Amino acid sequence: MTGIIYISYDGMLEPLGQSQVLAYLKRLADHRRIHLISFEKADDWTNIAERERIERDIANAGIVWHPLRYHKRPSALATAWDIMCGIRLGLWLVLRHRLGIVHARSYVPSVMALAIKRITGIKYLFDMRGFWADERVDGNLWPRTGRMYGVAKEFERRFLLGADHVVSLTHAAVNEMQGFPYLQGHMPSFTVIPTCADLGLFKPMLRDPKSAEFVLGYVGSAGTWYLFDEVIACFSQLLRLRPKAQFLIINRGEHAYIRERLVAAGIPNDSVELRSATHAEVPKQIARMDAGIFFIRPVFSKQASAPTKLAELLGCGVPCLGNSGVGDMSEVLEGERVGVALKSFDEAALVNGLQALLKLVDDPATRVRCVQAAQKHFSLDEGVKRYASVYEKLGGTA
Repeated sequence: MTGIIYISYDGMLEPLGQSQVLAYLKRLADHRRIHLISFEKADDWTNIAERERIERDIANAGIVWHPLRYHKRPSALATAWDIMCGIRLGLWLVLRHRLGIVHARSYVPSVMALAIKRITGIKYLFDMRGFWADERVDGNLWPRTGRMYGVAKEFERRFLLGADHVVSLTHAAVNEMQGFPYLQGHMPSFTVIPTCADLGLFKPMLRDPKSAEFVLGYVGSAGTWYLFDEVIACFSQLLRLRPKAQFLIINRGEHAYIRERLVAAGIPNDSVELRSATHAEVPKQIARMDAGIFFIRPVFSKQASAPTKLAELLGCGVPCLGNSGVGDMSEVLEGERVGVALKSFDEAALVNGLQALLKLVDDPATRVRCVQAAQKHFSLDEGVKRYASVYEKLGGTA
């Protein structure tokens, strides 16, 4: 049985690490030896009660956890130090435990993984999670002509050429990479595994009969990649179609920004409910929604994105209004008849999209289709099966 070393630059004490790393690994570890390297932030590490809970959870799953300290400043030097620490620990684990596969989640761990592969000959799985370098440019963090972008794209080239297998979040990203000049005749083997959700948690629930006539719901972040002003403009149009409609916003940490944008758009206070919720509480809040809405900037890097909120909303039986140009979202929404994908955000497009969404909400079969689509595309069980299949192809037979 080939052991596996999994490297994540996200910490296991963060919600992302728990939902998008541990949720998979705890199931994959049933019949496999898995060593997990993660980089934990200082503030998270000081929460002793939570740390001990996660330690027990990981140990009970049979995973061996090797947490390292995450360093933030100075940015480039801190990341370089973390990479060196990860390579050193990874090499020791591979040699000490005779591990056969290194699974790297995204780009920084892949620098470590590629070094470990070249030194030891271990199989390397590049779990790319998206076009990270292009996300930095599209997010206005790096200039496209800058040195950092050039270096990151060169590493991306090395990862794709050096990987024994690649996992992509979307088919759209795979189609894009098939056109990369350096991959002509050197295309690696790919498996598409979108961001999955725990459909045992995100499932349909009975709606409170006291709920408003129509509730449009928004879950998660409102900044950076999200076109929140366009979402507000859409709700404004909804009020003309359904004057008693309510806007339920579930968000953590951006309430001041959200309120400021709502006031600027002239949205009545009594039409909006803005609240926070833990990950475990989110399904109960989604159960109050008739439909979900979110718009994401349709930039190049987002072809490789699979929004988690789409999986969670559909799993709860809630149709969505989204937009095209973001991963496989348009194909899922309209191909499965569980939502609408806008191609533009002008007034006519918003009204037409809302009218189509309202028809879906009024169709009793839509709720069933949403759940079926979530199970087909975003089931955690299916994601685990696909990862297990990749491990077996690389020699990590259960």
